[in-house]
Amino acid sequence: MTYRAPVSDYQFLLNHVVGYDQVSATDRFGEASDDLVSAILAEAGKMTEEIMAPLQRGGDLEPAILENGVVRTSPGFADGWKQIADGGWIGMSAPVDHGGMGLPMTLTTSVNEMMSAACLSLQLAPLMSQGQIEALEHHASAALKDLYLPKLISGEWAGTMNLTEPQAGSDVGALNSKATDNGDGTYAVTGQKIFISWGDNDITENVCHLVLARLPDGVPGTKGISLFLVPKHIPDDDGAPGVANSLKVVSLEHKMGLHGSPTCVMQFDGAKGWLVGKEHGGMAAMFTMMNNARLGVGGQGVGVGEGAYQHALAYALERKQGKTPSGTIVDHADVRRMLMEMKADLFAARAILLACSVAIDMQTATGNAEWSARAAFLTPIAKAFCTDTGIRIAETGVQVHGGMGFIEETGAAQYYRDARVTAIYEGTNGIQSMDLVARKMMDGGDMAHALIDEIEHQAERARTTHPNMAESVWQACESLREATEWVTEQTDMQDRFAGSVPYLKAFARVLGGHYHLTAAMADLGGPREKLARFYINRMLPEHTALLAAATEGAATTFALTLDELAG
Repeated sequence: MTYRAPVSDYQFLLNHVVGYDQVSATDRFGEASDDLVSAILAEAGKMTEEIMAPLQRGGDLEPAILENGVVRTSPGFADGWKQIADGGWIGMSAPVDHGGMGLPMTLTTSVNEMMSAACLSLQLAPLMSQGQIEALEHHASAALKDLYLPKLISGEWAGTMNLTEPQAGSDVGALNSKATDNGDGTYAVTGQKIFISWGDNDITENVCHLVLARLPDGVPGTKGISLFLVPKHIPDDDGAPGVANSLKVVSLEHKMGLHGSPTCVMQFDGAKGWLVGKEHGGMAAMFTMMNNARLGVGGQGVGVGEGAYQHALAYALERKQGKTPSGTIVDHADVRRMLMEMKADLFAARAILLACSVAIDMQTATGNAEWSARAAFLTPIAKAFCTDTGIRIAETGVQVHGGMGFIEETGAAQYYRDARVTAIYEGTNGIQSMDLVARKMMDGGDMAHALIDEIEHQAERARTTHPNMAESVWQACESLREATEWVTEQTDMQDRFAGSVPYLKAFARVLGGHYHLTAAMADLGGPREKLARFYINRMLPEHTALLAAATEGAATTFALTLDELAG
């Protein structure tokens, strides 16, 4: 199966659906014109097709290993990393004064998604570095930025994020890692971290760890946590990797998927580190990296979904079975239904992802509080819906293959195995949903209603060309508005949380209808109008059942006692 980067889809979405013209009209991103965007997307598509896609299967069959204390990466990954680094793809949105391109996050998101579709295990490495670059850019001292950013941007060094501990899980405030002041501007960091993506490698000169730990006077919980930059090799006076730091990879996790991505258990034994940001301000600094990563993981979901869809379509076009016009299974109604659902959901998810990226770029370019609120609101939706969509599409891809999908040699199952973790790491999708109905609703639902108003306004505009589809989207919006009012009226957070997952999915479904309708208006009589009609008529109606569950409250969720749950 040969991966083909869907460059035309990105160009259509940017030009006609998600409002990228607003970004290129700002002073900050004025040089990111349509011509430059087209050139970048085309070059990225070529790189992902020719360099990364051939590594996809090998990374699964020949995983990263821990050998004599050093992580050995999958065959070909070293050259793949070099090609990514030399092409400047790591530092696309990084600051220009440290060697980055300073391009909009919307472009970085598009390229990252293509890379995820081609080879997710390898794409995780630059994604981790990108998150660290942004965290250091916003929170590190000038000295740290001058030393580390150029190396991370160039790909000479790689970055990681160390949050999770064995006893803490998603409760970061329960961490046990400690840090003590060495009295010379450095700190001694001690503790164990788990689930560290690309915690070590044999393809870069150094690995730079961002580690959450607690200073002796740090209060319990998240408010007492600080963030430290702890390199594998301590830079010498010339900034080159020097002596080994007091840290090691204890083991590599044996995982369901992402075999080419080394997931490490890291041990820090008084390792030398430098404070990033303020003492006890580690969560604020780390959230910068985590929000970047959540957008990136949403892109991973869409990317894996794209890879799985292309893989399934290719099989359906070749597999001969039954009496159909083409002689292949692609003309069976149920197979065509599955392929249409995959393609329609990919469009919706990709549009949500890029719309979130546009909001982030507009926030960066203008400093406008409304753009900031919009970006914050869309981030959990993008992360959760896009990864759920990627998993669902990958699972459907196995189904399209039938029995052969259950056979590893076809490669269909790898997409599902690789995608499954995207709903878990960088904050589970349940946590994203809880964040949406709690923290993101602290404004009383103002941003939610602003988006709903925007969707309804577009539906009104569409009535002249697409009256039936416009009415369906408008009615869905009204149902979403009523549910949003119900959510914001609940003072018992358990009532909100019990329905948070279906509420987020319903909001995403309606957003998907909005973006499909917008696409139909720009592609009269074309394939995107036909795809929009399928989505709005057959998939958008799911919002009704989702909103019914979202507004049920917590009573039925907690109706069974613990004994009854076990009985």
